[in-house]
Amino acid sequence: MAAGATETNLQATFDRFMEGRNLFGGTVRLETEDGSFAWESATGDLAVGDPYFIASTTKLYVTAVLLALRSQGKLGLDDLLVDHLRPQLVAGIRTDKTDDSGLLTIRHLMSHTSGLPDYFQQKRPGGSSLEKQITAGRDQTWTLDDVLEASRRMKAPFAPGTPGKALYSDTNYQLLGKVIETVTGQALDEAFRAFITDPLSLTDTYLYTDPADDRPHHLYYKDRALRVPMAMVSFGPDGGIVSTASESMTFLKAFFTGVLFPVDYLPELYLWNKIFFPLQYGVGIMRFQLPRYLSPFSPAPELLGHSGLSGAFAFYAPGRGLYCTGTINQIAQPGRSFRLLLRLLNQV
Repeated sequence: MAAGATETNLQATFDRFMEGRNLFGGTVRLETEDGSFAWESATGDLAVGDPYFIASTTKLYVTAVLLALRSQGKLGLDDLLVDHLRPQLVAGIRTDKTDDSGLLTIRHLMSHTSGLPDYFQQKRPGGSSLEKQITAGRDQTWTLDDVLEASRRMKAPFAPGTPGKALYSDTNYQLLGKVIETVTGQALDEAFRAFITDPLSLTDTYLYTDPADDRPHHLYYKDRALRVPMAMVSFGPDGGIVSTASESMTFLKAFFTGVLFPVDYLPELYLWNKIFFPLQYGVGIMRFQLPRYLSPFSPAPELLGHSGLSGAFAFYAPGRGLYCTGTINQIAQPGRSFRLLLRLLNQV
């Protein structure tokens, strides 16, 4: 198939998909790993090059910084959390019958095998989840201390490192952000600049720190705009980065090609545990893999990378030699972005 025909088919597929209910705008970029093909498009109220919230795809950037620090000998993935953070800060955040918070390692946090409750999506004692409050439009701010206090009041699901157990918890990455700040002696936004955006010459990728900043496109929840700038500042290391499809692509390719940390670290990340079907989580990285029985005629490609609640995504399809980044910018049913990706990947 000629490149022009491929681009025409991609655009038609993208346009049809974005005509779906409550999809007001999206952007996507595809590139082959050998650089022989690249395509980028946007529709609705998003234009090519517009910055958007990448939500939990931020976690992949946290992973990149931690692995870079590991390569510098400044931390190890099996370091105890209390090796880098004050024991008083950590005490009681993972308590069942006894307090085993002192057993938590950086690897536990990166892989969501810590057994820490999720401060964001989990229902709090005597109330709703923070996610429900935010999606209802109740903008608010919180700190790491608030996150850890919430964790202390929630039920711990399992002991750290229990074989075969994983619980996706934003609490883990709030703590990892603090580890980065402690180890580097820098604020988190400064560390992202030092390890990622400056080396890659990214000018539109940054940690959202100012609620008055109106550069990133606002989110949508179902049929309404969702403007929650104080919350977006508070997410920080678990979901606060702003980027574009093009700059996300630059980061994604750097992540998988040894630009940001030694490429031989990658196989160590691919230790998968189930989180939400059909998603699995490794060490700081997500995997999407549909079983063959759900896609019998055209096997779905394995996708490695990360997605976010906003419908943002950054994935590498090694079996196809393709990278894909972008967003559908809709918090309700974020899994729809995977349906878009599968349709687009089948066109290339």
